[in-house]
Amino acid sequence: MFEALEMAPPDPILGITEAFKKDPKPGKINLSIGVYCDENGKTPVFNSVKKAEQRILADEKTKNYVSPNSGTVEYCAAVQGLLFGAGHEAIASKRCATAHTPGGTGALRVAADFIKFLKPDAKVWLSEPTWPNHPSIFAASGIPTAAYPYYDAEGKKLNFGPLLDALKKVPAGDFVLLHGCCHNPTGMDPTVDEWNAIAEVAKAQGWVPLFDFAYQGLADGLAEDARCLTPFVASGREVYVCSSFSKNFGLYNERVGALTLVADSETSAQKALSHLKRIIRTNYSNPPAHGSNIVTTILNDPALRAEWESEVKGMRDRIAGMRQVFVDTLKAKGVKQDFSFLTKQKGMFSFSGLTKAHVDALKEKYGIYIVGSGRINVAGMTPSNMDALGSAIAEVLK
Repeated sequence: MFEALEMAPPDPILGITEAFKKDPKPGKINLSIGVYCDENGKTPVFNSVKKAEQRILADEKTKNYVSPNSGTVEYCAAVQGLLFGAGHEAIASKRCATAHTPGGTGALRVAADFIKFLKPDAKVWLSEPTWPNHPSIFAASGIPTAAYPYYDAEGKKLNFGPLLDALKKVPAGDFVLLHGCCHNPTGMDPTVDEWNAIAEVAKAQGWVPLFDFAYQGLADGLAEDARCLTPFVASGREVYVCSSFSKNFGLYNERVGALTLVADSETSAQKALSHLKRIIRTNYSNPPAHGSNIVTTILNDPALRAEWESEVKGMRDRIAGMRQVFVDTLKAKGVKQDFSFLTKQKGMFSFSGLTKAHVDALKEKYGIYIVGSGRINVAGMTPSNMDALGSAIAEVLK
């Protein structure tokens, strides 16, 4: 039966990593996949995570299923507190419903299945460009997608005027996917005023905001990055938030995420949660426990939380520092083009402006792997690979 199959195309990002592993070139550099690396090129385990794990293992008495299958009360409360702040009106009035999911991708898929059930004719609008996996996730749930303008490639900035004009035309009942911070792949985020303007359009038009919030804490700070949610939640209308703790806790292989729905009332939130539980039951039945126990332990312990917040700040500062070093290195290598726009971008990714031809040359000649769009994972840059990286880019730009 399988003989009739054609080989599926490789994932546009994971396929690059597979090719990187097979490349025999010495000194090769992988700047494609969105994984944080420290100054030594390693993806570390947070000290706060290690301490939480030691406590969990010492106290653990069972390997039973997570109950309920939408996540423990403690985990869901910790997620809501991180998103909205302790004592927020939406939490106090119980307008929030949170489901524990396997990573941010799992949250997006549960959201997609829920949207298909709730609004079978709805469309999801995606920024142009967006994370390459977004269209596939919604297509797998049978949801059509459309695009709204986001990035001005010539001006190297957010294309806010056309963005807002496009969102004013999105039909009521459709969903607009918004990157909460550290937009992937461009690194360009709306300002607070621009978020307020987008929220006003959402309220006037009647479309539903769906946030992919995978990088909280890596742009300006944990609370600062969550300000994007404030004007939407304050409106009293529906909001979907897909959280991931892969990056800001370093829990990539533990697959820890959450889908949080904000409704107009406690009754509506509980009705929605009942359907999320049903969707989860027929998908993966129960979420994995270990990662969520780590997140819950850290967020509910003042000392561990302070240490974790310091570690997140260290990540954020290192990424911002490498942006500046990268720009300075290119200038020192004689690159004529102005790359200073990279320092205005936020988070792990930068839309570098490199073309597909540049990307191909970097891979073939120097073993430097970058996504074809020119998106660079700044967190993959280190002091030890910066000179070679700068020299290679200078050569392909000649």
